[in-house]
Amino acid sequence: MNNNVPAGLREQLEQLKAELMQRVEKIKADIARGLDADSKEQAGQLENKDVLDALANEATQEIAEINASLRRLEAGQYGVCAKCGSDIDARRLQALPHATECINCAA
Repeated sequence: MNNNVPAGLREQLEQLKAELMQRVEKIKADIARGLDADSKEQAGQLENKDVLDALANEATQEIAEINASLRRLEAGQYGVCAKCGSDIDARRLQALPHATECINCAA
């Protein structure tokens, strides 16, 4: 296990996960709203729904990455590069807490 695991990491990951889950729920609510009767407005609304859908997919993917990080933390494998087995630098983990690769392997 990487000894450079940042303090308060679990809380940071859980908070980020909660924020992302709220964002996804808000986006889903926005997508579920009906379309305007005006056809010009509908075109813009459909474009917005495509963008919102992409944002929801991105947030959902990040939630999955956070869940994987929490599982690695529980298993004592957090902060270990999935490719080479080296420790992931603490600065990288602070910037990207759900990183699975060291900077060299990610490059």
